[in-house]
Amino acid sequence: MRFAVATETLIVWYLAVPVLVAVVLSFVALRRRSAARRAFAEPSLVDRIAPGAVLGRLRSRATLVVLAVLCLGLAAGRPQVGTKLGVAKRRGVDLMIALDVSDSMRARDLRPNRLEKARREAISLINLLDGDRVGLIIFSGQTFVQCPLTLDYGAASMLLSAVEPGVIPKPGTDLAAAIRGAIRAMETEPDRTKVLVIMTDGEDHGEDPLGAAAEAAEVGIRIYTIGLGSTAGEPIPLGPDEGSGYKRDTGGQIVMSRLDEATLEDVALAADGRYFRATDTERELEAIAEEISKMQQGELESKMYAYYEERFQFPLGAGLAFLLAATFLPERVRRRGERGE
Repeated sequence: MRFAVATETLIVWYLAVPVLVAVVLSFVALRRRSAARRAFAEPSLVDRIAPGAVLGRLRSRATLVVLAVLCLGLAAGRPQVGTKLGVAKRRGVDLMIALDVSDSMRARDLRPNRLEKARREAISLINLLDGDRVGLIIFSGQTFVQCPLTLDYGAASMLLSAVEPGVIPKPGTDLAAAIRGAIRAMETEPDRTKVLVIMTDGEDHGEDPLGAAAEAAEVGIRIYTIGLGSTAGEPIPLGPDEGSGYKRDTGGQIVMSRLDEATLEDVALAADGRYFRATDTERELEAIAEEISKMQQGELESKMYAYYEERFQFPLGAGLAFLLAATFLPERVRRRGERGE
């Protein structure tokens, strides 16, 4: 037999303290009753006035109350015996988040910048998931799997916090490479529902993102795109190793980075998904999470586990029986020939 609570907690807080309190209160009550009897009259006179009223019955009642407290403490500790085998299954979809870490994500048209906003949205999206596997891809001119598909949301969020602009040395933004990287990362489980969420400003320097989106649709991957930035354009701050100021082209003009919503809409539609623009309220994440919850969910994990059968009913029943006995135990011993009223 075992208990659901820790042994120290059971002994100290569920048994010792309640029983000690019950013993002290019972002792005080008996002392007061005895003192009241002595103050009222001599013991021989009390026996004549109230025959059969004996302290022994009061002690028996106090003992029953202490036993009831002991049993109720044992019941509260939830005694458990035996084990049974069961199967725990987790169901959900496979979700891959592709995060743009190119230099244009330094732009500050979203506070504090586009990348930080994307990172916060990615973490918020993970927090909205329930039983789905999540993975992380970062991309610029190249693609890198930062976190394989996992059920450990804490680890995925921690790896997100380490993402910075320039972590991938090749500059540019290659949406097609990011999509194909997600296809490879999710191809090990062909029978599961798969979702790719791309967070980027949409400025693509690669080749044929629509063709890559069509390839994703063929293998059952639905793509949602989230656009970050403004369509009016924003200068790109220089990196920490490049000094202050903004990026300039070969002609000395400041480079302006603009949100390309048209490309992101086309990519999402090509893979049966939707395009959203990042907002302060993050309503777009709630919409994506709601759609994910409605998708067909495959089995992600199946484990055998052993569980104990609860047996708190027995000490609970005993405790209630002791309380009832204490309640109905008469204080007086009925003498022979004495009639009830």
